[in-house]
Amino acid sequence: MPTLGIFLSSEERSAPELVDLAARGEQAGFAKAWISDHFHPWTNEQGQSPFVWTVLGGIACQTSDLEVTTAVTCPSVRTHPAIVAQAAATTATLMPGRFGLGVGTGEALNEHIFGDRWPPADVRLEMLEEAVEVIRALWTGQSVDHHGKHYTVENARLYSLPDAPPPILVSGFGPKAIEVAARIGDGYVFTGAGAEMLKMYRDHGGKGRAQSGMKVCWAQDEAEARRTAFRIWPNEVLPGELAQILPTPQHFMQASELVTEDMVAEAVPCGPDPEVHAAHIQEAFEAGFDEVYVQQIGPDQEGFLRFYAREILPRLG
Repeated sequence: MPTLGIFLSSEERSAPELVDLAARGEQAGFAKAWISDHFHPWTNEQGQSPFVWTVLGGIACQTSDLEVTTAVTCPSVRTHPAIVAQAAATTATLMPGRFGLGVGTGEALNEHIFGDRWPPADVRLEMLEEAVEVIRALWTGQSVDHHGKHYTVENARLYSLPDAPPPILVSGFGPKAIEVAARIGDGYVFTGAGAEMLKMYRDHGGKGRAQSGMKVCWAQDEAEARRTAFRIWPNEVLPGELAQILPTPQHFMQASELVTEDMVAEAVPCGPDPEVHAAHIQEAFEAGFDEVYVQQIGPDQEGFLRFYAREILPRLG
């Protein structure tokens, strides 16, 4: 059965707020959650960016059944795959059977902070594939020596492991990335409806759960919701590869000067009409996605939770 989850935005929420929102989301009826993994927010207006692995420990302690997937972690530049392997394994011991590691090739915004050259897309895909190989090797509990094209691991062994390794779900938006995702993933991560992309993933033999994320902005007044969405997430509608190559929040703010409120409102359901929210979500389910995760833009998380518990979750089963 299709499942509706809550998307926890590390770009908008502090660590305590994220932990609290995860617990309240579970109480409201959400069975699953996404959480983003960033070093920077996209824009200064979003204003937050806590360390996701610390937050996940807090969520593990404050929830009992909520399944959580990182959406997504880049295990290839900012954080070495051996460290991601250890962090994910430890998190999985705190959330037995309810943690998934979502991975992708990342963005310059978060990954270039040590001054490393930001590789072209083909190289980033190579790095991601090798990183996943390293992670899975370490999850065996055996001593690992790996001397690959991009990573070296010597005499490394993880001692703290879950009873079963968590699934690795892979993000992909272009044909090459989707082919890699289908080859190495236990599931697929996307944003939006993307029926063509999901079909491509399945046609390449991609297995497991297909997850999609989207943003909404609930408010009692539609005009207020539109203003909030435009103020905080104008970058949501930036085209092409800008999201992968712009290096700082200031650059995203400059690029977003080309974005209008109408452009954001066209992409993001805004206001109090449950039909608008439900139709947007249903489009992703009809595209074939098994799970859809919604992120409320702005501070009124309590109003969003009440609205979704009363109006949206019952409609979508």
